[in-house]
Amino acid sequence: MYRFCMKVYGCQMNVYDSERVRAALLRRGWIEAGEDEADMIVFTGCSVRGKAEQKVWSELGRYAPLWKAKKRPYVALTGCIAQNLGDSVFSRFPWVRLVSGPRHIGLLPEGLERAMTGERVTLLDEDPREFHGLDDFPSSGLPSHEPPSSGGIIEARENRYRGYVTIAHGCDNFCTYCIVPYVRGRFLSRPPQEVLHEVQALIESGAREVTLLGQNVNSYGNDFDNDYGFAELLRQVARTGAERVRFVTSLPQDFTEKIARVMVEEPNICPSLNLPIQAGSDRILRLMNRKYTRAGYMEKVRMVRSLLPEVGLTSDLIVGFPGETEEDFQESVSALSEIRFDLVHTAAYSERAGTPAAAMPGALPQETRMERLNRVNELQNHIALSINRTLVGRRFRILVDGSAPRGEGLLQGRTPTDKVVLFQGTEDLLGRFVSVEIDSAESWCLKGTLIDENRQ
Repeated sequence: MYRFCMKVYGCQMNVYDSERVRAALLRRGWIEAGEDEADMIVFTGCSVRGKAEQKVWSELGRYAPLWKAKKRPYVALTGCIAQNLGDSVFSRFPWVRLVSGPRHIGLLPEGLERAMTGERVTLLDEDPREFHGLDDFPSSGLPSHEPPSSGGIIEARENRYRGYVTIAHGCDNFCTYCIVPYVRGRFLSRPPQEVLHEVQALIESGAREVTLLGQNVNSYGNDFDNDYGFAELLRQVARTGAERVRFVTSLPQDFTEKIARVMVEEPNICPSLNLPIQAGSDRILRLMNRKYTRAGYMEKVRMVRSLLPEVGLTSDLIVGFPGETEEDFQESVSALSEIRFDLVHTAAYSERAGTPAAAMPGALPQETRMERLNRVNELQNHIALSINRTLVGRRFRILVDGSAPRGEGLLQGRTPTDKVVLFQGTEDLLGRFVSVEIDSAESWCLKGTLIDENRQ
């Protein structure tokens, strides 16, 4: 029996893919072990940002002394980072025995077993519209080495109370800064019956909250021969019995009033929305190949807030894009001030080899990029703090989904609008819905007191 250890970096789609592989390996008789005891370390890495890629490079280098002494452990590199780097990693890191792109997940379990015999295995995605799926998917959070009772499901989900379901693979938008279409392939919707079956299995295994994943969930169904799209899927998922439903991520040009109305009509769909703006300047948006204008984006925000007045609205923003002037940057600053997002994932532009933006003229010095990043972060922290302070004294029903990463005795959960809440509590509350009154606020979280002992 082989022993394996999973290490995951990057987005929730990487977490989701890794949990499916984990389920498949357990089903095949592999044993999960700590890093020190594992025969195979399986890395799933992100290549969307340079910093994430550099971290994985650093992690791979740590195995040099063990390899020199024992010729173990073997290492597998999977995900979009593997697709981006290709088999060049074999020459740099001889302990890497397998590289696999994200669209070959279905071939990965057998490939790992071939790698354990000493073979170097390459499973890179050559056809951007081809996908090799994996039928095994995780149910709950407790590992089990017993065969599943039915449906190809095995106990392999790390958080038993929250489940993730990828509804589509890849992307056809080709934003000029983004490497996703090159490493995750072209857009492909999963059949709705397959998605709904997986959601139902998650619920039956104890998941109380389900999040639908995709590079752009709103494009779901665009590749079907009928009118079935994301609004229809979202409504059906909401009616499976899931107590809470979330989804990420939405592209502004594809988010419609029809989707917003489904969110209004189905009470278990959380009123939270990630709507990346990326830039406040129309000139930069054109250079980015974003298919909307600032005015069009603002109109979407007004529509959403008219239908969902308390929506938690988050966004993504890039500063320091090639050719960005101070005037362009100030357009982004003014957009943040005008819209007042609850949270913004900000980033200084970083070149990704092979994307059009990497060859654009007008690259800004790194100092300028970071200085602008610090300025927008300072503004957004102020906005988020002022919004969160208005919530002090209010009560929210939250799903207690884990222990806080810092703070002894603190548990955490999220409001329906996706705000992190920390409070004192005991571990028997995990997986339960409780009511918490907010006592204080920070820019990134709320702190409160448990007030409802009528646990559900």
